[in-house]
Amino acid sequence: VGVPRCGASLHELNKALRIELNANANCVWQIQRNANQTIRLIFSYFKFAPSSSCKTESIKIYDGPSTNSPVLGQVCNDTDAVPVLQSSSDSLTFLITTNSVAFTRNFFVFYYFFSPETKVENCGGQLTGPNGTFTSPNYPKPYPEFTYCVWHIRTAKNSKINLRFQDFFLELDQNCQFDFTAVYDGPTTNTGLIGKVCGRHAQPTFESSSNVMTVVLSTDYANSYRGFSAQYTSAPLPGPVEPNIFLTCSSDSMKIVLSTSYLASLGYNETHLQLNDPSCHPVVTDSVIFSFPLASCGTTKKDEDQSITYTNIISLSATGGIITRQKSIQIIAKCKMENNSTVEAIYITKNNIIQNTTSVGRYNVSISFYDSDSFSKPVLQSPYYVDLNQTLFAQVSLHSSDPNLLVFVDTCIASPQPDFGSLTYDLIRSGCNKDDTVVTYPPLEHYGRFKFNAFRFLQSFPSVYLQCDILICDSNNTNSRCTKGCISRQKRAISSYKWKTNTVVGPIRLKRDLRSADHSESLTKADAEETPNLQQYSFYTLSFVVLISNIIIVVAVILKYHIKCQAGYGYQKIQSS
Repeated sequence: VGVPRCGASLHELNKALRIELNANANCVWQIQRNANQTIRLIFSYFKFAPSSSCKTESIKIYDGPSTNSPVLGQVCNDTDAVPVLQSSSDSLTFLITTNSVAFTRNFFVFYYFFSPETKVENCGGQLTGPNGTFTSPNYPKPYPEFTYCVWHIRTAKNSKINLRFQDFFLELDQNCQFDFTAVYDGPTTNTGLIGKVCGRHAQPTFESSSNVMTVVLSTDYANSYRGFSAQYTSAPLPGPVEPNIFLTCSSDSMKIVLSTSYLASLGYNETHLQLNDPSCHPVVTDSVIFSFPLASCGTTKKDEDQSITYTNIISLSATGGIITRQKSIQIIAKCKMENNSTVEAIYITKNNIIQNTTSVGRYNVSISFYDSDSFSKPVLQSPYYVDLNQTLFAQVSLHSSDPNLLVFVDTCIASPQPDFGSLTYDLIRSGCNKDDTVVTYPPLEHYGRFKFNAFRFLQSFPSVYLQCDILICDSNNTNSRCTKGCISRQKRAISSYKWKTNTVVGPIRLKRDLRSADHSESLTKADAEETPNLQQYSFYTLSFVVLISNIIIVVAVILKYHIKCQAGYGYQKIQSS
């Protein structure tokens, strides 16, 4: 095995290269021989600098004698395969470039010349049907040297493949650099590597995610063993697990709920999840729940046309190892504030596949009256009784955890009815004061404030209600509608606001109506107190009349008896004769 420092010109029929490179390398190896044969080049082991990309660090293979020849392929840090490349002639070139990171890169490469028309018996082929078997060439005798066999297995649709090596014995090497078997999840050997094995194993097994699997046997020039005997079976794929992800957005927070069964179907659990800010952890019950304020946990805010969008990303990645075969997944959660509602969207990215779900919520906005321009003590009574021409102080409040929002009072109208029918009066319109007594205060974070003098509608309407249209903008946008103030209708059509809603407060009534109501109540109370007094007086009068009548009757009886006695009437005992 040669250890060239940086590049070489190679002419042997076959050769293995162990290459070590440091930072800022740019090395070229040229393989050429007048043999009228083809070259097979195998990168059976490669280790680039961590986190390097194909743009900064790679191996480029050229089908010809120089780097000006056509590109045959490229190997990078994220190559998910054991790269095997084949020239179209008797020359081949590869270039290794490294970035500036201080790190020792390691590569193991071997090549050999061969004649494509030379066939090896029982080496690769197409395998179909629900199950089957295959073996390495010459099994159970030693497999031949410089062998490259590819088996393509395909079963029925909506099934998966289970592969088991019943007997397995190849040359032993820690990194499987010499002789190896590679298994791919899919129809090609370019990507989807499930595993690479060598040495002596007790029935290694592999499983595909679909009805297609590819198996490779590659050998070098020495130390051949009996190879392998393999069997595959197929089984129906389980039904798809629904994403089962819920997103709720409010003025204050974002809440993402993921089912543990969905995570398990992807091969993950709660320990594999993290937000943009990894320090924000979920609560785990029967579900995995992320709940956090809008302006925290790495949430980004984007000021779009007539909307504000809050975005956070849940990343699902394997932990505790150097490499992984699991597909990377991102769950992109978006809260989009617009048009009197909050539209929530979740995008799940899985190898460039995007799924989404939506729901609806809203900002929390309220309006209240205050007793002074300090806006420290709200008026809690309802109705709010005021004097005619009294100065009233109104404040619109946005209840949100995002500190970088601005509230602007765009329009306020008054009406004697809470349904704001045909009879209305403009106090503010398009940010312009339409009533002479209206004074608007400059926007202050989550508050929009103004004052006006109390009035009443003609035709004896007792109440006044206010309805205000509110615009909410990103305070970091110095050119938003909230900073424009009064704008004419023509200009307003051009300008964009970020979010709009309306809110209602009332009723307002005059204090003289309160006094009239109090007087009416007093009269009603006096009448109510007088009624039982009259009833009590009638009872006493009736009792007195009955008493006098009884006395008169008794006196009449006594007088009658007295008159009879005076007329000689009496009782006399009868004597017996």
